[in-house]
Amino acid sequence: MGKIKIIVVDDSAFMRKAISDMIESESNFEVIAKFRDGRELVEKVEKYNPDLITLDVHMRDLDGLATLKELKRLGKSYPVIMLSSSTTEGSELTLECLDNGAISFITKPSGSISLDIAKVQKSLIEEIKSITNNTNRRKTINNIDKKVDFKNINTITCNNTNMVKEPKIIKENIIAIPKNKKIDAVVMGASTGGPKALQEVLTKLPSNLGVPVFVVQHMPEGFTKVFSERLDKTCPMNVIEAAEGMKINNDTIYIAKGGQHMTVGNNNLIHLNEEPPIWGVRPAVDKLFNSAIKVYGGNLVSVILTGMGRDGAEGTKNIKDNGGITISEDKSTCTIYGMPKAAFETGKVDLVIPINEIASSIIKIVKGV
Repeated sequence: MGKIKIIVVDDSAFMRKAISDMIESESNFEVIAKFRDGRELVEKVEKYNPDLITLDVHMRDLDGLATLKELKRLGKSYPVIMLSSSTTEGSELTLECLDNGAISFITKPSGSISLDIAKVQKSLIEEIKSITNNTNRRKTINNIDKKVDFKNINTITCNNTNMVKEPKIIKENIIAIPKNKKIDAVVMGASTGGPKALQEVLTKLPSNLGVPVFVVQHMPEGFTKVFSERLDKTCPMNVIEAAEGMKINNDTIYIAKGGQHMTVGNNNLIHLNEEPPIWGVRPAVDKLFNSAIKVYGGNLVSVILTGMGRDGAEGTKNIKDNGGITISEDKSTCTIYGMPKAAFETGKVDLVIPINEIASSIIKIVKGV
């Protein structure tokens, strides 16, 4: 298998070299071109045909967002990781980039020209590996009419070894959803590809859902505030970034604050803490899910969306073991089939559903229809 071909785009010569050096520290990665602005990328990208592009958000002439829009207009599609500053302006632009085709982003530690950029080397390498391993995923979900035969999601025994049986995909319009199950809250987790996936789900939930929704999206501090404000403009439900001691209300979506774990307490309040990361992340999905069990018992719906790693798998298992209903996004619509796969492999997932079906399933379960 040949090397993964990558183009680096940044208007700083120092950053181009530093990013390229980090990438090529991985023996299977090769930087095939370095461009100083988006205009040069747009003009030459077809010649190089990269497997992935790293793209700076702030650039002269054609910045990251304008570059993505131009690539889209020309019908050129490549996996893109944004390199962003963590300022409010940088956060807003980065989220717009995700809306316009970028898959993920890495924050520069100390601004546009970060002399300490090597701090994010591990994260960048992991993101590139995950994204390039998923380049053959389905790119659109507009024509999905397949659903899961949930009777075939189970654990089977083969040669005395427990194995999780893959769900059989069939063309049916029947989803086996339990009726009259009391639900008091919905909990969700997502990582790479999550902002777009969450927008797809949360904007379809009605203003009178009747329960609170708690969301962990792996995202740095500063970005979650902008993310929640953007969602609040498009969602029927109220969307807010969670804060310590915030009262929990129905028909409200709480987004975990970047850099802090979010838990729910028996006092009907949200709590934040800076305890050690779980699975290398903070906020962590497992932290939220396990705290919700202590408050709501089995009266929960959990949802695991696209993302790399296995955060949320343990929490999914625990929610199911306590009587809750568990959902994971189907591989066909995941940007990265990591977290949903890990959850599914616990053998404790009730429903495996493409992203465009998740909101309607949540509504049916919560409303008991």
